[in-house]
Amino acid sequence: MCGIAGILNLDGKPVSVNILQKMTDALSHRGPDGEGVWSCRYAGLGHRRLAIIDLSPLGSQPMQNDSGNLIITYNGELYNYMNLKIELEALGYKFHSKTDTEVILKSFEEWGNDCVYKFNGMFAFAIWDKKRTSLFIARDRYGVKPLYYYFKNGKFIFASEIKALLLHPDISVKVNIKALNEYFSFQNIFSDLTLFKDIKLLPPASTITLGVKENKSLKIKQYWDFCFRNEYTLTEEEYIIELERLFTQAVNRQLISDVEIGSYLSGGMDSGSITSIAAKNFKNLKTFTCGFDLSSASGLELGFDERIKAEFLSNIYKTEHYETVLKAGDMERVMHDLIWHLEDLRIGQSYPNFYVARLASKFVKVILSGSGGDELFAGYPWRYYRAVVNDDSEHYIEKYYRYWQRLIPDSYKPKFYNEDIYPEILSYQCKDVFRKVLENKLNDEIAPEDYVNHSLYFEAKTFLHGILLVEDKLSMAHSLETRVPFLDNDLVEFAMKVPITHKLKNLNEVIRINENIPGPKTERFFEQNNDGKNILRKALMKYVPESYATGLKQGFSAPDASWFKGESNTYIKELLFDKRARIYDYIQPKMVQNLMNEHFSGKTNRRLLIWSLLCFEWWNRIFDPN
Repeated sequence: MCGIAGILNLDGKPVSVNILQKMTDALSHRGPDGEGVWSCRYAGLGHRRLAIIDLSPLGSQPMQNDSGNLIITYNGELYNYMNLKIELEALGYKFHSKTDTEVILKSFEEWGNDCVYKFNGMFAFAIWDKKRTSLFIARDRYGVKPLYYYFKNGKFIFASEIKALLLHPDISVKVNIKALNEYFSFQNIFSDLTLFKDIKLLPPASTITLGVKENKSLKIKQYWDFCFRNEYTLTEEEYIIELERLFTQAVNRQLISDVEIGSYLSGGMDSGSITSIAAKNFKNLKTFTCGFDLSSASGLELGFDERIKAEFLSNIYKTEHYETVLKAGDMERVMHDLIWHLEDLRIGQSYPNFYVARLASKFVKVILSGSGGDELFAGYPWRYYRAVVNDDSEHYIEKYYRYWQRLIPDSYKPKFYNEDIYPEILSYQCKDVFRKVLENKLNDEIAPEDYVNHSLYFEAKTFLHGILLVEDKLSMAHSLETRVPFLDNDLVEFAMKVPITHKLKNLNEVIRINENIPGPKTERFFEQNNDGKNILRKALMKYVPESYATGLKQGFSAPDASWFKGESNTYIKELLFDKRARIYDYIQPKMVQNLMNEHFSGKTNRRLLIWSLLCFEWWNRIFDPN
């Protein structure tokens, strides 16, 4: 787990080692254990090392192969690298280290660009080929590790984080209005754009090939994709047995490390099951929970603190347990550092992630996370049920798009954005962006189960990807590596083929109600209910108490709806009701403040919008202070 950076000058001009060094240094939080820079005329690679496997100097990067023709800079962990190493040794390759880095390098030497099909893990890496004078870049299947790039005026510049790119003199900060439109529509960015104009994010499961003498145009290839389908016809017991086997295998695979590993432990089934398996491998496994002071919370938010449940599980698994407790005011204290590290704004309130990662980093260098289980096994039924019965695929797109406009719906945009930027907003339709995610997945003869599978596909490509980006940035801010056992290749491939009827139990009732009893009675299926992940609940019941496996799903969120109306209200108003606030370079004060007042008065819960406005205000102050 590290930070990588690089420059390729297609015009043949020599790379500035000084600039490359500065870019690499900007990633020091991602790799405090070592650094290196390599260059040869028009190509240069930089690396910051977080030593996890083979702590010796033999693991230093950039790393060259035996002939010196291939040079790699790599960020990630390859969980099947030992098996690949054995395969490569049988082919005659000699290894000088115990690192997965060397395995990737020699896999590329043997299989070329197709090496990515061999890998089970999380990664973003770049390999320079001296003979071909070409660069190969790859990102893992699910997008656990980020890779940003700039390609303009004969220069290709890349890095694990945008802040490194900004140190190159050719790159300036300017807001990408198209990405801004996506962000204030979805509280996410579904395309490859970022809020920084001219800087893009390489999509998950994609590679880049770029050459100095040949292939000078950027070639991006997608080598894998999610494919949810009702394929297997096993009995329920067979599903449970195989799922439990694959889950155990996935967790055990990701325990490989030469440093101490810990685990997040909420009151939920996913992190609890991961912790259960990990605790069998490590005596006194360290676990970490973030709780919340609920003295000023109300309504549903009174159930947001899961410390008691986590403590109960910790006692069962005999872990060494640590907690941090957030209260109103902790958000204000962390916003500058949070946005500096997050930079590429995504999804909802993430400051609790920052705090719990900071806690864990004081004790361990690697942490296990339960992310991915919901997206694979249908953990958000109240979302899918909104678009499960449709006239045709366009009807489905319309309904699901309406739901995913989390912040500002299209109808509000003429009064939300300033007149000088609204024409560009109008020229970039977010509905088209939404539809593009699902292109080639829809046809007009689709059963309700298929629509749910399409929703799972959509959310894995967008919502999960946003979660993974945030988790990476906010853990690496504290030099902490996060691993996600649910995103093991074998487990994912099996999960995608499990029929929807084994994941959701209320689907038939929803279909009946949608068809025959339209109106308010359907709303109870559009709210949180004890449904979803049913086959997973049964498979993991041996790892957590039954009440945990069958209980209501609880997200990881602070009681911000209450805090924004109460103890954080003054802070929000001082920041966002100031006529000099930077957000008003783009959006209209009257409209925005009216929407916020609806929250403060209790009329509508707009905590997501207020959070996003706070983030964008801080983003402007930090990255575009002029």
